[in-house]
Amino acid sequence: MRPRVVILGGSGAMGRIIARDLVRHGRGRIEVVIADRARPERAIPGVRVVSLDITQRASLRRALSGAWATIASLPYRFNLLAMEGALAAGTHYLDLGGLFHMTRRQLPRASAFARRGRMAILGVGSAPGILNVMAAHAGRDLDTVSEVHCLVGATDRTRYRETSPLGFGYSVDTLLDEFSLPSAVFRGGEWRMVPALDPGERIDVRFPAPIGRIPVDTTLHSEVATLPLHFRERGIREVTFRQGFDPEFMERLGLLVRLGLAETAALPGQGTNQTGCAPRELLLRLLERLPKPVPAGDPERHEVLRTVVRGRRRGRTATVTTDCVVGPRAGNGVGPDIDTGAPPSIAVQLMLAGAIPIRPGVWAPEQVIPAEPFVRELERRGMRVVERRSTSARRAGAAR
Repeated sequence: MRPRVVILGGSGAMGRIIARDLVRHGRGRIEVVIADRARPERAIPGVRVVSLDITQRASLRRALSGAWATIASLPYRFNLLAMEGALAAGTHYLDLGGLFHMTRRQLPRASAFARRGRMAILGVGSAPGILNVMAAHAGRDLDTVSEVHCLVGATDRTRYRETSPLGFGYSVDTLLDEFSLPSAVFRGGEWRMVPALDPGERIDVRFPAPIGRIPVDTTLHSEVATLPLHFRERGIREVTFRQGFDPEFMERLGLLVRLGLAETAALPGQGTNQTGCAPRELLLRLLERLPKPVPAGDPERHEVLRTVVRGRRRGRTATVTTDCVVGPRAGNGVGPDIDTGAPPSIAVQLMLAGAIPIRPGVWAPEQVIPAEPFVRELERRGMRVVERRSTSARRAGAAR
């Protein structure tokens, strides 16, 4: 009997990539099920679709009946509901990340998963996910690890006939939270929050072409919640996450935040409209009305995921920089979105193959995913991972 993998929210963009990857690389050995309120725009051969209302326990229980593993490809606010559903159904669990606060709420479920003999891996996408595994691998032979900096740079050079104001392949709702909520940093050996888009946290980073040198901002992310725990016995003092996109995109996103259009609290009613409306809800509805982007040529989106790990080895300061480079032809033409969609599929397949041993409990990717087979699978899908090392008798410079 084939193991069943259920993708909650699988009709969305990332869910469809996960499903296709499981079908293609699972080679018929995995039963793939999408559970969602809506059906995918196009049927995916070899994938069954069932109805789901994630807020209804009975609906979630039916969707997860007989599942070996659950992958939550949902807005992160639903992760705890999905996790509890997986626990009740007795399935293993993976998700794409909890934007720091949700991840910290999920980690204490470790004992409950351990009692059920089931394994949960939190944040198995690109960031978090690939970045966490790269950071752990970079620090594998350092005597001490003092700093870990996670960086994401992206550009879209595609020419469009019709474009969108926020045309990157990320969830707009999540992106607005990342750039409007206070950001978490681990600094001086403790967690603290800094203002969103704080100019004092912005740095310039040179990524490989065609991205080049761009400013990156500290935003709320889950890597900062778990990497300090992984490296706490190695002397960790600082963990940060920063990301940046094309300047025009960042200007539009920053303007929306400054105007208050990312706010989720309802405004007081005015005049005859006494019900009020949340600016975020209105913005998302208006964006849904816009036509989808129509490329005028081949897609030219690029993304680089980078970790910079600093510590000491044999008495010398060491810096290990690792890049995961993803271009428009990765994933057989999926493009950079493959770096978010493929990792949970890869992780499930490595679990089934025994390359990721089943360890009951709740874990971050850096704790349980071995880098070598994971990176090998990334590269099979067109993602290129490059590691560079340098040593110095003195402390290295800033993370740029």
